[in-house]
Amino acid sequence: MSTLEIKDLTVSVDTEDGAKEILKGVTLTINSGETHAIMGPNGSGKSTLAYSIAGHPKYTITGGTVTLDGEDVLEMSVDERAKAGLFLAMQYPVEVPGVSVANFLRTAKTALDGEAPKLRTWVKDVNGAMNKMHLDPTFSQRSVNEGFSGGEKKRHEIAQLDILDPAFALLDEIDSGLDIDALKVVSEGINDFRARDGKSVLLITHYTRILRYIKPDHVHVFVAGRIAESGGPDLAEELEANGYEKYAPVAR
Repeated sequence: MSTLEIKDLTVSVDTEDGAKEILKGVTLTINSGETHAIMGPNGSGKSTLAYSIAGHPKYTITGGTVTLDGEDVLEMSVDERAKAGLFLAMQYPVEVPGVSVANFLRTAKTALDGEAPKLRTWVKDVNGAMNKMHLDPTFSQRSVNEGFSGGEKKRHEIAQLDILDPAFALLDEIDSGLDIDALKVVSEGINDFRARDGKSVLLITHYTRILRYIKPDHVHVFVAGRIAESGGPDLAEELEANGYEKYAPVAR
């Protein structure tokens, strides 16, 4: 059993007007096998939380701790965090011209496992992951995210999740820009991952529509850099009905 524990995390980002505090004391524990959904309005700091855990250099940790099974995540380099079992699916995946999807995945898998995957099984695994995401087999020969549609980018992120098989998946608005068919495909991929033993998910979203397909164990309302309320799946239904208006005082 693994545990990702965030305690009183504060994070700032540099702006033209100086450092601006984004996260203002976030405390959250995600245990092995759990799915947590974080919902909140634009600009509330949801994505900042995911990127800070993953080690994005844009964000400065000003206080608090993040530990994975007692190990200090904030002292790890980005690649060490990945090797420890953290995976980030980005809201806006970057293009990597000249690097094919196949080479990217093989390089990442080799780095994580410490040895190259056996070619006989590797091709089968990659083709299987692409097929589950309704991506043509020739997709793996394209440059990473170059010329991809929004749906292709998100489906590619979940194909990565399938193949790299981390312990903790941080999914930053994986549903944004998806039509209903693509949303179902992406949701099926996430649910396949969740079904594996001990896998955990932190799902960041604005909308409840993805939660019709992915049932979280816990739902957290994120407002103004803090968790304003936590509950079960019924909390998401309340947000769908009433929005974030009642949390406006928190935002101020």
